[in-house]
Amino acid sequence: MAETTPNKEDPVNATFDAVSQLQEAGMGNLLGIGTAWLEAMSAMSAEVAGFVAERIKEDVKTQHEILHCKNVADLQHIQGQFMQKALDQYQAETGKLVEMGTKAFTSSDKKA
Repeated sequence: MAETTPNKEDPVNATFDAVSQLQEAGMGNLLGIGTAWLEAMSAMSAEVAGFVAERIKEDVKTQHEILHCKNVADLQHIQGQFMQKALDQYQAETGKLVEMGTKAFTSSDKKA
């Protein structure tokens, strides 16, 4: 039976060869990092989608309040509340995403 040699021109084989060489050079299990990274990105994407949905609800609620306000003072109060709540929510969400990102990289480092 004829012995076959891997085709180095094949991009799939070349990729696996490169990953194997990095692992042998001490880079650890890069495939584990990829899985952890994908899971973290998926969780972060879901978090951002939920945040955007909440912000849209707030936008609609505020528009409804503006349409029903009776004077300029009420309008200013509504706008001020809207801005303060938006700033608080964006600050909280940024903290969540930073924490999620930090955990993702920390767990990726441990898997490697």
